[in-house]
Amino acid sequence: MEYNPKPIDISNIEIDNELNDLLECLAKNSHDMWAQRRISDGWTLGDKRDDERKRHPGLIPYERLPESEKEYDRISVVSTLKAIIALGYKIQK
Repeated sequence: MEYNPKPIDISNIEIDNELNDLLECLAKNSHDMWAQRRISDGWTLGDKRDDERKRHPGLIPYERLPESEKEYDRISVVSTLKAIIALGYKIQK
């Protein structure tokens, strides 16, 4: 069986600057959900990632993450927000 992914086309979608606070809140939430799953699975903070010993340097609050790690979470959120908009939904507060 061949898998041919067909993601929603978000190439022409722009995120309004008014959504920046939402984007950052969702990025933090994404990190917190990931960290919660890891901790529940027995992972602890470590200087470097060690799958065998279940250690990860990213098990820290979002605010203390390096910008490169925060950007990883933001990219995922931006893609999701763009997909929601591309599907015709509006995001309002």
